[in-house]
Amino acid sequence: MSNTITKTNFNFPGQVSVYKGKVRDVYSLNDDRLVMIASDRLSAFDVVMPKGIPYKGQILNQIATKMMEQTSDIVPNWLEATPDPNVAIGKKCEPFKVEMVIRGYLSGHAAREYKAGKRMLCGVEMPEGMKENDRFPEPIITPATKAEHGDHDEDISREDILKRGIVSEADYTKMEKYTRELFQRGTEIAAKQNLILVDTKYEFGKTAEGEIVLIDEIHTPDSSRYFYATGYSERQEKGEAQKQLSKEFVRQWLISHGFQGLEGQKIPEMTDEYIESVSERYIELYENITGEKFKKADVSNIEERIRKNVNSYLEKP
Repeated sequence: MSNTITKTNFNFPGQVSVYKGKVRDVYSLNDDRLVMIASDRLSAFDVVMPKGIPYKGQILNQIATKMMEQTSDIVPNWLEATPDPNVAIGKKCEPFKVEMVIRGYLSGHAAREYKAGKRMLCGVEMPEGMKENDRFPEPIITPATKAEHGDHDEDISREDILKRGIVSEADYTKMEKYTRELFQRGTEIAAKQNLILVDTKYEFGKTAEGEIVLIDEIHTPDSSRYFYATGYSERQEKGEAQKQLSKEFVRQWLISHGFQGLEGQKIPEMTDEYIESVSERYIELYENITGEKFKKADVSNIEERIRKNVNSYLEKP
């Protein structure tokens, strides 16, 4: 088993605070910059699994960086530099308290709701007569917000977001526009790799100057679902499951072992062999999404490597 980084405890020059998320640890500096470290933690059903996945943080960070670069003409983003395979440094922003989820296909959460008989998701109507993984006539935006208690994401409609004053109408309209344009670009990038971008989420923030920017990650297998384009139509016609590129395979494995993050459920034991197979799947995701060979970073001492690379970047005049 390769070394993984599942906990961080850095003290960077100018550091003022640290926020630890499910997968990323974010260090705030006193010059209004953030150092975001993508750990190897694996989260599913809003629960962090006990073991890390080798190279997962590097994979997510490097995909997100490439995708930010390929979409910066659509919307400005927070990213300034990536001094280490697991690290992104960029502008501090005030995040909007909604995630902009956009779906091109009836999959995942939308499919589960549809199967339960619901035809309305986040105030958006879903057409009758659809099968799981069918394409929507037009992509639909189904926002999510953090629950009042806990870290769970909750569906919310555009109407409720505006009514509750979570986001102003002017800002929300701009975020909707960006979301559709980003999804269109992501769809085009995926198509070049013979993939279908099924659904994804975007997060936005506002800079001190009042500019809306794209933050967090984009078009990674943790924030997005991809299908292989080859054979998609045939599988739909036969009612077969689609070949996926996302962490849905982890969710399905957990479900098959009786875990969906519900109270009283125990996380199943993940053997070293299973962890290794998840790591291999993530490498496959990277290579398929980017069309590039994955280069494994030196993991003999990940913490020391990160500390050295970040400090040497921050010390530059």
